[in-house]
Amino acid sequence: MKVPKEYYDEIFQFRGTWDQDSCCGLKIRQRGDKVYVVVTELYQENPGTSITYAGRKLADQICEAKGIDFDKMVYIECAPDTNSKLSFYDEEYFEVDFNADLQHKYRQLSSERVKEIIG
Repeated sequence: MKVPKEYYDEIFQFRGTWDQDSCCGLKIRQRGDKVYVVVTELYQENPGTSITYAGRKLADQICEAKGIDFDKMVYIECAPDTNSKLSFYDEEYFEVDFNADLQHKYRQLSSERVKEIIG
């Protein structure tokens, strides 16, 4: 179940839970004064922590590596379509608010909004 390269511009190596070697797909887009960071789950291609479980730790590592101001970043998690028969692997994008409570932390984005952000 390989993730198509259209979902990311680069593979980003990060330190996951217990400093485990991990990786994700990464796209960064500047739109006005906001920096949209889209991290994509790579499933079997990722030897370590998933993007969802890495959360804020991953966001901080991206900001440090790419010189992004955390307060200007809009962090988006992508579950890519892998053409699986299981609905768990359908394409979905979620904007993550690290300051919100668990119930309000994730907001699913429409396909139209995703197109506006990543083109």
